[in-house]
Amino acid sequence: MLSVMSNQTERPAIGVRGLEKSFTQVTVLRGVDFDVARGSIFALLGSNGAGKTTLVRILATLLRADAGTARVNGFDVGTRAADVRESISLTGQFAAVDEVLTGRENLVLVARLRHLREPGAIADDLLRRFALTEAGARRVATYSGGMRRRLDIAMSLIGDPPVIFLDEPTTGLDPEARIEVWQAVKDLAARGTTVLLTTQYLDEAEQLADRVAILHEGRIVVDGTVPELKRLLPPTEVQYVEKQPTLEDVFLALVGADAQGAQR
Repeated sequence: MLSVMSNQTERPAIGVRGLEKSFTQVTVLRGVDFDVARGSIFALLGSNGAGKTTLVRILATLLRADAGTARVNGFDVGTRAADVRESISLTGQFAAVDEVLTGRENLVLVARLRHLREPGAIADDLLRRFALTEAGARRVATYSGGMRRRLDIAMSLIGDPPVIFLDEPTTGLDPEARIEVWQAVKDLAARGTTVLLTTQYLDEAEQLADRVAILHEGRIVVDGTVPELKRLLPPTEVQYVEKQPTLEDVFLALVGADAQGAQR
């Protein structure tokens, strides 16, 4: 793996070493290593089938790795699964909200299921944080895609988990809704939540992430900040005007034609 990782002064929120996973004859993860600093946004970038969702499911204790270790919030995912689950929240590719209920009722329901005090106050606070107060009394069936996704993320924050996994959170959203979700993710990190985000959208990783890791053929092929990754390729010169490489240039240079074919 090509690494441009910086020294971390504190224990990472997520630490992965040598993670491997296969399904029958298909090897999905081939020795994955990375760290995620506390309170940061870490983007796991890769084409469809690269193993992003498998990796997240292992970190969320929904799958067992065949080899290697992973720690989330200081707990080993294999031996301290219950502690890991209390430390995290997982939001999948599609919003898991009840369309019959209102936005506020969805939040209150989750707060009650988690046996929290003052579920109404918790719901109202999250509606405010995610700019959904005016829509809180409306049925979720009337919400736009971006509003549903923001409500879904808000629901995942009930109980204040220190680590949240967002598995391709903007899949199927229009550009305006994607921007709404991006802002919600930035607000999470600003409040100290650690976010691991999987995506196949290069602009999403570039907009959001403090660090980006590219997963290709079951391995992390590069891990660094966006400026660090861009420095892996030399700038190009077009009519004497220097052009800095984009994250897309870096991604395609590292994973090659396989990714281009997968994205078509």
